[in-house]
Amino acid sequence: MMKSEGRMSTPARKRLMRDFKRLQQDPPPGVIGAPRDNNIMHWDAVIFGPNDTPWDGGTFKLSLQFSEDYPNKPLRVRFVSRMFHPNILADGSIFLDILQDQWLPIYDVASILISIQSLLCDPNTDSYANSEAARMYSESKREYNRRVRGVVEESWTSDW
Repeated sequence: MMKSEGRMSTPARKRLMRDFKRLQQDPPPGVIGAPRDNNIMHWDAVIFGPNDTPWDGGTFKLSLQFSEDYPNKPLRVRFVSRMFHPNILADGSIFLDILQDQWLPIYDVASILISIQSLLCDPNTDSYANSEAARMYSESKREYNRRVRGVVEESWTSDW
């Protein structure tokens, strides 16, 4: 059991313990996540690139930061691994509607990680964060996929 300076019983922390328990008991395929250093408010996660896609074989690391307002307010999540994607900035920030204006308290860590995983193969073409990746995705899929494969290979050697 995790301890943290006697503030264990806040609603956000209780909810995060539930999210963690669910992830352990019923892990969705292709994603893992856990609190970092026994700090329930800060998690590390990994998304595995979906099979039979240019992302196949990739292991992409993410950082999840929760506030005491969770789940009423969305978490801050970003890729730690280098990414090349229309909806992901160079700093790893992810442009995904459910992490911004479409957030609902019903979303838990598992559903967020699954949504990010599906975003990899299915970018939101209405809202771009990386214009180079967006242009390449729409104009030259082959070149885009080649860049993605490079990011996948890099994910095997990058450190935590």
